[in-house]
Amino acid sequence: MNAAARKAAAAARLPAVVLVVVAVGAFLISYNLLAIVLRGGGGAAAGAGRERDPVVAMPGWMRAAGSAGGGRRRPFHVALTATDAAYSRWQCRVMYYWYKRMQARPEGADMGGFTRVLHSGKPDALMGEIPTFVVDPLPAGKDHGYVVLNRPWAFVQWLEKAKIEEEYILMAEPDHIFVRPLPNLARDDPAAFPFFYITPSEHESVLRKYYPKERGPVTNIDPIGNSPVIIKKTQLEKIAPTWMNVSIQMKEDQETDKAFGWVLEMYAYAVASALHGVQHILRKDFMIQPPFDTKLGNTFIIHFTYGCDYTLKGVLTYGKIGEWRFDKRAYQDRPPPRNLTLPPPGVPESVVTLVKMVNEATANLPGWDDGR
Repeated sequence: MNAAARKAAAAARLPAVVLVVVAVGAFLISYNLLAIVLRGGGGAAAGAGRERDPVVAMPGWMRAAGSAGGGRRRPFHVALTATDAAYSRWQCRVMYYWYKRMQARPEGADMGGFTRVLHSGKPDALMGEIPTFVVDPLPAGKDHGYVVLNRPWAFVQWLEKAKIEEEYILMAEPDHIFVRPLPNLARDDPAAFPFFYITPSEHESVLRKYYPKERGPVTNIDPIGNSPVIIKKTQLEKIAPTWMNVSIQMKEDQETDKAFGWVLEMYAYAVASALHGVQHILRKDFMIQPPFDTKLGNTFIIHFTYGCDYTLKGVLTYGKIGEWRFDKRAYQDRPPPRNLTLPPPGVPESVVTLVKMVNEATANLPGWDDGR
């Protein structure tokens, strides 16, 4: 069933249970805002006397071209959430490097402004290099050691406080590398990448705590996370508070936390979207994930979330450290060195391309060896 049909099937059903969810959501939002006030307001950014952190606006030529051209261009704003940890910083630098490279190409006309939404509560060393908007983390202990729980809360704050000129937003992550200029894949419905491990139909009993039967089948919940997603800003403004509240509710429920583990926040976004009647266009060409995806094909993004381990004969040894390897988790406290050794013969195109693109970025980024 396509997005429009599923949306029509789920429409016009708003039971009392959902009203309760909304009420609880409003309470949680108030709680978080109150916590921030009690902690001293807007964090380090406010303390520094800035009313708004820098955000790259939609380029003037793009705005003019869109007005003159009857809306042929539909630029989206690229936003990713991040911490000030070294692990996050080096990935953000590589990601932003390739964003700029692809945006500069003629086919990159839809790639608008860029913001790193930094949820550490204070500026860091990359403020002058990457357009950054500082927001507060969740109150102490509220993330229960699951740092990703700060992502929806960061988006709630950013959407509320920042001036975002584009009509659409791409939610991205630090470990994304653009391999081709990305067009706006969304229409009235947002576009998202389908993850094979997000399987709502296999977790119906758990998901019914958040998506009641009155709303329809759990297949209304898309097999997605929040990233990569291109979505209208107006849609995300409605979804984000619900996404935040459902994430917190899921984390605080032992059964749900055990069932979903590290992908809990992804399920929360999918549920929040379904509660608002938003269905996504599923685009498998949105990105690839080496080493399991071996060809670039027509993809736009490489997501390097998995470790890539191979023998010197080019045989994958996933689950076992290889004689040659690239794994972002090996660089938790420092960036990877420049000029990484290329994979041995026989390693798939996707992995070779990933390492070459990391090498190009690190060769051109100033101060890389200093670990900033």
